[in-house]
Amino acid sequence: MDNVVSGKSFDEERALYEINNTIVKDCRFEGEADGESALKECSQIAVENCFFDLRYPLWHDRGLELRNSEMSENCRAALWYSNNIKITNTVMHGIKALRECSDVEITGCDIISPEFGWSVKNIKMSDSHAESEYFMMRSENIEFNNVDFKGKYSFQYIKNAVFDNCKFDTKDAFWHAENVVVKNSVVKGEYLAWYSDGLTLENCVIEGTQPLCYCKNLKLVNCRMNKTDLAFEKSEVIADITTHVDSIKNPLSGKITLPSVGEIIISDDRYKAEIILNN
Repeated sequence: MDNVVSGKSFDEERALYEINNTIVKDCRFEGEADGESALKECSQIAVENCFFDLRYPLWHDRGLELRNSEMSENCRAALWYSNNIKITNTVMHGIKALRECSDVEITGCDIISPEFGWSVKNIKMSDSHAESEYFMMRSENIEFNNVDFKGKYSFQYIKNAVFDNCKFDTKDAFWHAENVVVKNSVVKGEYLAWYSDGLTLENCVIEGTQPLCYCKNLKLVNCRMNKTDLAFEKSEVIADITTHVDSIKNPLSGKITLPSVGEIIISDDRYKAEIILNN
């Protein structure tokens, strides 16, 4: 990159508006003027070792690398409407940190951001920790590896996703999700994946009340279920479960294979799924 901005502090509105082909390093975006949109409408920029305490710093950018930086709780809505983004070893602690972006890679980051990742297309996240509410809602083409997540209402309305080697502690995850694979992961939380279509869980641990209800095209392969009751209500399901399930209620169709079940609740002959005990 031809240009360098280094070791400076900015607090004015649109401080580095429309810069391009530039490295911004060791800078701070904070101060009394409390300006917004510091790096708006930029292209081909690398941001290194910077601190952000102002709102909306990275909107409508094209070609952004963000490394070893920090966004405070005051850094609201940090990245919107941007594309071709790589974020590495960065703290993102402001609300709504990523929205309406595309072609995003996140590695080694710490995210504490309610409403993070809405309507993002083509996102890869690895080796990261996240805490959020309504995490990744309505996003598409998602790949996560080794992500530790804690929060509520995550992955709602997502499409086309693969999650591998992840830990999710989250209520109401994957509601209305379509074409999703979760592998080698732990998924803990209430009311998992209601109304999903095309969800596959492979080699996973599932924990929490009333999971996997009202699902279409649901598959479980070699999964463990702990402390799960009233599972599979009105779902189309093919399930290979390796542990005891507390109760199964009104599975609509398909086949559920497991070693034991505490209670099977079938209200009437509409619910035709086959339940096979293989102990």
